[in-house]
Amino acid sequence: MPNDYTPPKVWTWEQPSGGTFANINRPVAGPTHDKALPVGAHPLQLYSLATPNGIKVTILLEELLEAGHGADYDAWLIEIGKGDQFGSGFVEVNPNSKIPALMDHSVSPPQRVFESASIMLYLAEKFGGAFIPKDPRQRTEMLSWLFWQMGSAPFLGGGFGHFYAYAPVKIEYAINRYAMEAKRQLDVLDRHLARNEWMAGEYSLADMAIFAWYGGLVLGRAYNAAEFLDAAGYRNVMEWAKRIDARPAVIRGRKVNRNWGEAWEQLPERHSAADFDALPKAPA
Repeated sequence: MPNDYTPPKVWTWEQPSGGTFANINRPVAGPTHDKALPVGAHPLQLYSLATPNGIKVTILLEELLEAGHGADYDAWLIEIGKGDQFGSGFVEVNPNSKIPALMDHSVSPPQRVFESASIMLYLAEKFGGAFIPKDPRQRTEMLSWLFWQMGSAPFLGGGFGHFYAYAPVKIEYAINRYAMEAKRQLDVLDRHLARNEWMAGEYSLADMAIFAWYGGLVLGRAYNAAEFLDAAGYRNVMEWAKRIDARPAVIRGRKVNRNWGEAWEQLPERHSAADFDALPKAPA
């Protein structure tokens, strides 16, 4: 990398910058092509991919169903590497062209919801405040940690994950900068979980959202970076992540809108609970 770069007075976009996802990044919003979104039989229609932000919502939906709520849903695959998020139908649901996006057809007119934490809060409130603590102090604590995740994870994903795993060249300064921040965030969690079983007194939206990012990281599912970040050293985070990872709804939710990995882990589309039964069995 040249060390004599001087930023121009006005930045202009001339060519993709290279690296993973460079072919779909652009400095403007809006659709690139006309494509209507499919609509299934259920009131709740989810358009997503099993990234950390995507599985936050599918884990919650499966937890709602596990708890007996009428939260059945259709989940449609949005392949972001192919630019599905720039189709006209998707942009109508989320003008920011990011997964996940939800349409609720049980209300008139149908309600769009975008941004993962907003979708989680919408669904939880729709089903009687499920997975939101009733105690006002714990509810406030839950919201604080939920929005901590929303504010912190971009430094983990777009920062550390990008420069460690996806950038076209390895830049020592960038990797060191964001590795330090990723480890600081893990330490924040580890200190909190040393004194608390869950993030906010009981299993809640905050646990699901933080697990999707940081649980996956310490369990070795993100960026092949668990050893690099010494994830095993964050013992409280690891124990918490394993407890969540073993929940039946979490096991199901991680499979929805997934189209990579082992065959028993993939359910690109989900339209009923029976879809899970049709998957191949994982080896014992």
